[in-house]
Amino acid sequence: MIKPRKIPMRTCVVTKEKCPKNELLRIVKFENEISVDITGKKNGKGCYIKKTRETVEKAKKSKAIDRALDAEIKEEIYEEILSLID
Repeated sequence: MIKPRKIPMRTCVVTKEKCPKNELLRIVKFENEISVDITGKKNGKGCYIKKTRETVEKAKKSKAIDRALDAEIKEEIYEEILSLID
């Protein structure tokens, strides 16, 4: 009998919901450089955010990603996140 494959669950830093990893987008801080991790394998401290426009807007307002990564998130990062979602 084949065991069903375990789906990795991660928590969104904005909504605090546990979701499957493939429904979330990873943002990484490595050597004070913030980037969007499409592969999910980049080095550094990462946090996850749901792939919805509302969540990104909420993250921007509440500065949830800034707090999670202990860094100031620039406008370009939010624009990159939105371009990947749409």
